[in-house]
Amino acid sequence: MQASSEQLRIEHNRVIWHSRRGMLELDIVLEPFARDCYAGLDSETRAQYRQLLACEDQQLFDWLLQKAEVDDKALAGIVARVLQSHRQRAR
Repeated sequence: MQASSEQLRIEHNRVIWHSRRGMLELDIVLEPFARDCYAGLDSETRAQYRQLLACEDQQLFDWLLQKAEVDDKALAGIVARVLQSHRQRAR
């Protein structure tokens, strides 16, 4: 079943909100990705991003600052995508 555009807009707004973690290092990486890239992802990748947001802040911090490797293959893919997006914005 296809989600309506209104449902997708609501989901997108929730994801943007949940991407604001209150830790500056996470906020400057996650929130722009959610705002600028999330809506263009396929449904599977959107689900992976929502799964990523369910992780603890310290774990996200370690992954996004590349202090630890991501063991879960699906999460590793979305972390790489988020980091790539961040690097492109930094240019």
